[in-house]
Amino acid sequence: MEKKWTLLPAEAQQVEALKESLKINPAICRILIQRGIDTFEKAKEFFNPGTAALHDPFLMKDMIIAVERIKEAFRKKENILIFGDYDVDGTTAVAMTYQYFSAVYDPSHLFYYVPHRYREGYGVSLNGIELAKEKGCTLIISLDCGIKSVELIGRAKEMGIDFIVCDHHLPDDTLPPAFAILNAKQDGCLYPYKELCGCGVGFKLISALSFSLGLPDETHFRYLDLVATAIAADIVPMTGENRSLATLGLQKINTNPSPGIKSLIELGGIKPPLNISNVVFVIAPRVNAAGRMDDALKAVKMFIEKDEQKALELAKMLHSDNHDRKLADSSITREALEILVADPKFESRKSSVVFHESWHKGVVGIVASRLIEHHYRPTVVLTRSGDLVTGSARSVPGFNLYEAIHACRDNLVAYGGHFAAAGLSMQPDMVDRFREDFDSVVCSTISPNLLVPEILIDAEISFLDITPSFYNTLSRFEPCGPENMFPVFLTRKVKNRGSYLIKNEHIKFSLQQENSIFSGIGFRMSEKMKILDESENIDILYCIEENIWNGNRSLQLRVIDFRATP
Repeated sequence: MEKKWTLLPAEAQQVEALKESLKINPAICRILIQRGIDTFEKAKEFFNPGTAALHDPFLMKDMIIAVERIKEAFRKKENILIFGDYDVDGTTAVAMTYQYFSAVYDPSHLFYYVPHRYREGYGVSLNGIELAKEKGCTLIISLDCGIKSVELIGRAKEMGIDFIVCDHHLPDDTLPPAFAILNAKQDGCLYPYKELCGCGVGFKLISALSFSLGLPDETHFRYLDLVATAIAADIVPMTGENRSLATLGLQKINTNPSPGIKSLIELGGIKPPLNISNVVFVIAPRVNAAGRMDDALKAVKMFIEKDEQKALELAKMLHSDNHDRKLADSSITREALEILVADPKFESRKSSVVFHESWHKGVVGIVASRLIEHHYRPTVVLTRSGDLVTGSARSVPGFNLYEAIHACRDNLVAYGGHFAAAGLSMQPDMVDRFREDFDSVVCSTISPNLLVPEILIDAEISFLDITPSFYNTLSRFEPCGPENMFPVFLTRKVKNRGSYLIKNEHIKFSLQQENSIFSGIGFRMSEKMKILDESENIDILYCIEENIWNGNRSLQLRVIDFRATP
């Protein structure tokens, strides 16, 4: 589909001032200005993420209370349950915290628990609390969940079990009656960085505990590979403290990863040095697949396993789950696309709602995102789950999906989510009515421009700008992620010097501007070959990357989009 190209603005005087200060290419200065980095000192901090950017954990509200409660539990030999969500953020947080506590406390007093995605659902579960009671636990530490579990934490309190909640989700007006709540987004918390993931909040807790117990930084720094994995997978902003923790974690992954992560790297067929994209696309999906296709507890077991052979066997289970997930994802996406285009109202709709009672509910959210790649609209994918129809919804940027689903609440048994994603359930006989009501709401509320995918462009450059020195500076934007994406460039009037298809799906480019020639790759662009064949010149959008082949390094372009030069 045709995409809208938007060149991001930057104030020329600020760009010039930063160029004078940093003595680097103005295009890179332009990108820094766009990201709020407008002084030499800010640039120095940005280009050197590390321990200097880590904040004092005791700035977090309730941290002192939490640490003192844990130390009391240590003194009294209390049993403690480590509880976490079933996704990458939750399982890494449980593995990190359980291992840390096992190193500083008697492991015989420690237990961990991850709820089953389908039998128990998200958040603190009754099964987890009952396990804690059965094991004689008087303290539960919840990770990546708990901030909304008011009733269940109240129930645990009545049973004589205290809760320390470590969460990063936005709190409701009513907080759970926990002994301590660690969440930088709660009212009255002065912690300067608000965007930690759940594992990141857990890391601040063990950092504070190390300080209070007089232990060296290595006691908790050894788990930074898990923290980096969580940051990459949970799509939190790659800014500030997250970026520093991700940088330190990548160093750990590339030098001395835990046996579990080492096994996932081996099974994924990648070789160090890894970057954050490798973590996002190779490690994270295999961990997530455990909870989607089976039971996330085996991901925790893999992360805490110290024997490399045993860790590899557990990793193979996750790898197998991910293989099954990909097969289900692919086949369901194909079926869903066929259902969509068979709808007589397909062309007039501004939303997509598809249902099949046999689809695997572990992949419907992924499928919703896949459908948006083909038909750019708010999308809901539904399947049968017991007596109900349940599913996941995904939005296009700028459209409040949660509000649209809320407007259709009379059709639903339950729903929840946020601006960009949601989950919902309904009686089977309400599917058709929901489809019509949801599309009516979307049609009446969405701006037409939101139905056209947009590519944000950081800077316009020529091929002459692309030098090893330019790339070396550019590479220091890593690790990249939300709010610090790897820069996208525009170059106009480029000649095609012989491009061809790979596997009838991807385009391999040879592109020239003046005397500079670069090779490039464009994934899943086969339908645009006609533009290359018919155009004298093209305008291209791309990222610059390093290609390593047989020990030789060269710069190549990862083409994101192109069109004929007007």
